[in-house]
Amino acid sequence: MEKEELKDKIFAYVEKFKGKKKLKEKDVINGVAEETGLDKETIKKALREMIDVGRLMYSYTGGASSVEIPSEEYLREKGLI
Repeated sequence: MEKEELKDKIFAYVEKFKGKKKLKEKDVINGVAEETGLDKETIKKALREMIDVGRLMYSYTGGASSVEIPSEEYLREKGLI
């Protein structure tokens, strides 16, 4: 699987739970690994790259971190759009 295809699958996985459940990084990695059969380290690396470029972001609530799709306001604030 191409890296960009994997990133699209990760994004789709996070999007599927948007507004329904806060996903921890581990939830995303395990869920995508289950769907694709890829090793968790490859998924983790792709996820981190997506966070580095602003396609996904970490959110912190109540001492726990989760992975979310950034809002347009956040992207504008960071100068990514």
